[in-house]
Amino acid sequence: MNAAMNPGDVLPTRTFSITRADLVRYAGASGDFNPIHWSERVATSVGLPGVIAHGMLTLGLTAQAVDEWVGGPGRVVELGCKFTKPVVVPDDDTGVELSVAGTVASVEDGLATLTLTVMCGELKVLGAPKAVVRA
Repeated sequence: MNAAMNPGDVLPTRTFSITRADLVRYAGASGDFNPIHWSERVATSVGLPGVIAHGMLTLGLTAQAVDEWVGGPGRVVELGCKFTKPVVVPDDDTGVELSVAGTVASVEDGLATLTLTVMCGELKVLGAPKAVVRA
């Protein structure tokens, strides 16, 4: 999308598929081998509804969407959120869909603030997600 950003602009929703295989690859890349990200038995024993995606994987996919919206690397100045709900990943070949939507909240001094909505199904999984990008 590398066009001028104006307050109120709605950015195209980006959807990502997350499978258990993705969790294994992310664990290898990040070094986070916590069994809640691969073992149904362990995840449910600690009160989770099932195996969950790494929070930083969820934020990383959010960053990818923002990066695509603003036209490539080097334009994201700030990205933050609260991890509020788990992304439960089923043990099948389809996985789960994560959608990232955004709106330009403000533009000032060459920087645009984006409000983000990150959903897994009907559930918002990130709290107060926000990005600041070079406009």
